[in-house]
Amino acid sequence: MLFNSYEFILIFLPLTFIGYFLLNKYTNSKVGRAFLLLASIFFYSYWKVEYSLLLLFTISFNYVVGRQLSQDSRNKKLLLIIGIAVDVLLLGYFKYRNFFIENINDVAGANFRLHEVLLPLGISFITFQTIAFLVDCYKGKTQERNLLDYALFVSFFPQLIAGPIVHHAEMLPQFKDEYNKRINYRHLLQGILIFMLGVVKKVIIADTFAVWANKGFASSGVLNMVEAWMTSLSYTFQLYYDFSGYCDMAVGLGLIFNIKIPFNFNSPYKATSIADFWRRWHITLSRFLRDYIYIPLGGNKVKFGRELYNLLIVFLIGGLWHGAAWTFVFWGFLHGMAIVVERVFKKVKVKLPRILSWLLVFNFVNIAWVFFRATSWADAKNVLKAMFGLNGLVLPERLANVSFVKSISSVSFGNWNELLLEKPYYSNRILFYLFVFGVLAIVFKNSQELLVKSRLRAVNIIWVCVSFLFAFMFLGDNSEFLYFNF
Repeated sequence: MLFNSYEFILIFLPLTFIGYFLLNKYTNSKVGRAFLLLASIFFYSYWKVEYSLLLLFTISFNYVVGRQLSQDSRNKKLLLIIGIAVDVLLLGYFKYRNFFIENINDVAGANFRLHEVLLPLGISFITFQTIAFLVDCYKGKTQERNLLDYALFVSFFPQLIAGPIVHHAEMLPQFKDEYNKRINYRHLLQGILIFMLGVVKKVIIADTFAVWANKGFASSGVLNMVEAWMTSLSYTFQLYYDFSGYCDMAVGLGLIFNIKIPFNFNSPYKATSIADFWRRWHITLSRFLRDYIYIPLGGNKVKFGRELYNLLIVFLIGGLWHGAAWTFVFWGFLHGMAIVVERVFKKVKVKLPRILSWLLVFNFVNIAWVFFRATSWADAKNVLKAMFGLNGLVLPERLANVSFVKSISSVSFGNWNELLLEKPYYSNRILFYLFVFGVLAIVFKNSQELLVKSRLRAVNIIWVCVSFLFAFMFLGDNSEFLYFNF
């Protein structure tokens, strides 16, 4: 079941909301939490019933291991290793099995058969959440004895499938807070508005950019320079509006139930360094990688060379976490190397002007996304080759009489940009979208700043509602969120 679907918005969400708060009001609050847990499991099962059993196993196993780790035991370290190993093995079986088989076949010349394994939704996010819980149980930072609350923390439907990667310390107390058992009308209004804005981001913006990005990458071998940049930028903004839209929906849904889920984005395309970018993009993943991988490796408390090595390892893991392909690993490597270069520059006290830093960071991120999106090395190479002008440049015929343009040897004139769109004049729509929604992402306030951190203004309420009503008409054409694949 998708957030951007009629059955979710018109049936599942209203029934779950009404049932939860009615049960909280007229029965024990545990009954309300049990109802919310069952609704979350149903939400997950709606996609594929069999994998709800995997979810239940993950919850039960990690709860039992976590309880044991919270107690004094001589075998705590071994138990922690076993717990993490089981979680990682489950993730490896479903997500990386064929990736390893393919690489063994390539290296050893073997012919092992690939398996048709459907990736369970949310398994990457669930795995990181449960690992964080086990590590904190081992360190004595948490001691959860209530199976109902723990199960609800893992399976709470707004963040179950594509995050954010929530931390037990910020979620479990909220489920137990008696004040949260009653309808909070401010939270309800904020939640509905943020949810609606997330739907607009996905349906109106991300899915439109998706048309051009998909066409461009599908025809990567024949792109010219303008088409290649339109393709890469379309994916850059598709990915942002798609994933940030999902996370806005998750935050909004959480607020509707009086649960504050952390925001996962803080205008990442405003970043003036790669480190700044990762403090703004997929914030909860960055937090996990920092707290549970980078710091245990020694963080910045080690020699400078070792620190740089730790950073590179963290980003390689982050790349592999996103997908079972070497293109994802290389994408992580690029970001890791960029962080390393920034640390070196900082150490030798080299500082670039702010606008130049932003320009370099944005273009680096845009180019790196090509490897993130490409389905093969060949596709990535073709798109990058075209972006750097090696396939020539086709401009509209009306520019053919401009002497300066005519003097550029690689330029030709004709029906401009027919590859991405059937009719050449539609190319203006791509330029319009790239300009308008690029400016919105880079210059203006984000959803958190508009709808949570500042006073709700009537003008913001009106434009969000009007935009949502427009998006609502197109829900029948909805598509899955990009991060469902990761």
